[in-house]
Amino acid sequence: MATTQSIGGNLRHIVAGHWWILLVRGLAAMLFGVLAFVWPGLTLASLVLLYGAYCLVDGIIELTGGFGGGFWQALILGVVSIFAGIATFVYPGLTAMVLLFLIAAWAVVRGIFEIIVAIEYRKVIEGEWMLIGAGLLSIAFGVFMFLYPGAGALSVVWLLGIYAFVFGALLTALSFRVKSFA
Repeated sequence: MATTQSIGGNLRHIVAGHWWILLVRGLAAMLFGVLAFVWPGLTLASLVLLYGAYCLVDGIIELTGGFGGGFWQALILGVVSIFAGIATFVYPGLTAMVLLFLIAAWAVVRGIFEIIVAIEYRKVIEGEWMLIGAGLLSIAFGVFMFLYPGAGALSVVWLLGIYAFVFGALLTALSFRVKSFA
């Protein structure tokens, strides 16, 4: 029993030491969400570039700051995000439909792994429901995009903005909760 508690304590310390990663990811997502609302008339090319930049930053942050014990999740999430970001730059002429499916797939994969991480850390951190909420929101957003791909570019920008802002707010709130563990 003491070994389990010491492992949990060590993992809690490691997670608390990386609270700022959740904060940066959350703030970046919220900034992306706000920009989507400030410039709703973005052309598809601008949306592709903005989305690509966000995915690259998110993936790099994920790879450089993966939590101890959750390395494989951080590696997969980081690689998926970086791949999505690079794909948007390599193929800037993507049609709206392909971009929607790319965003939808990314959101579903990201959501699944956010939930896995939350479940894995449920005994170590308090407030894991926020990460589960962020994961469920990602999955719901991705499924919606798969089901309704014909939505107009403006509604896509707004949906993506709402999703990014709420997702970012949940990660930001979780970062402060995790910081309190230190």
